[in-house]
Amino acid sequence: MTFAWPWMFLLLPLPWLVWKLLPPAAPGAALRLPQQVKLTNAAPGIRVSRWRLAVACIAWLLLVGAAARPQQTAPPQAMHHTGRALMLAVDCSGSMAIEDMRFTAATVSRFAAVKAIAGRFVAQRSGDDVGLILFGTHAYLLTPMTFDVDTVARQLDGAAIGLAGRETAIGDAIVLAAKHLAALPARARVLVLLTDGVNTAGNVMPLDAAKLAKAAGVRIYTIGVGSDAQVVGAFGMQLAAPDSELDVGTLTRIARETGGRFFRAADADELAAAYHAIDALEPLADGKSLLRPHQEWYPWPLALALLLGCMLLPWRSLLTGGMASA
Repeated sequence: MTFAWPWMFLLLPLPWLVWKLLPPAAPGAALRLPQQVKLTNAAPGIRVSRWRLAVACIAWLLLVGAAARPQQTAPPQAMHHTGRALMLAVDCSGSMAIEDMRFTAATVSRFAAVKAIAGRFVAQRSGDDVGLILFGTHAYLLTPMTFDVDTVARQLDGAAIGLAGRETAIGDAIVLAAKHLAALPARARVLVLLTDGVNTAGNVMPLDAAKLAKAAGVRIYTIGVGSDAQVVGAFGMQLAAPDSELDVGTLTRIARETGGRFFRAADADELAAAYHAIDALEPLADGKSLLRPHQEWYPWPLALALLLGCMLLPWRSLLTGGMASA
């Protein structure tokens, strides 16, 4: 048994110091109660007072002990890891609401297809250090780098279109990802950036951000989503595809600049194929480390301290006063 915060035991003399240092109550001060309380005689009062003091001391000791967080170390457990840090940056701008992606024999929005397939990709990243960024008008780190891939998948599933704004800040998303990946120098750093448009917001241009990522040793795999089918309009005219603003050239240069690759995903099958290709390009490097989980024991002394605190309440006087008022 060990204590995570043993310095909390320095608080043990705090009640005695308060009693010694604070001035006594002013004459005439009184405690006003909502009902009359019958006071006991002097002699029994001294005996009860000493008993209450002992109980209060024990309760305070238990409270301080609980605050010190007693822990019991469990046997070490082997944890497999790849040594790879992978950040997923997902576009949640307004254009991701366009419904032009075929998924399971139905047409769904781009964001719905991304959440379904990318969520499955993240859930299979066991052993990877995974993080999640959502970007629109601004880029936000939704989930920091963690081995808990189930949590990352749930966070992605709960994301919504427009959560980070309606525009697209590709450059800011790359800079934010590189910043957090650069803090992990011993691991291969990978960014999977998924978007359906062109950079329309942010403080950093995408190509400048790609140079910063390259300097930080981050490889970027870019995925452009959205249907590329021609739309037949009125009078048989051929209209541009809904994602005609997709900047394929910039996304390709970002990937090439950082040693990654660009993928075009016009439907859910191509999106799934892109993630499968990233798995092949980024082979797993098996490794092991020992994890020593800790079992927390603070609830037990805390619960006992609360029970002792209840014993200090003047139950007899309160019950007597309640019955008298009734």
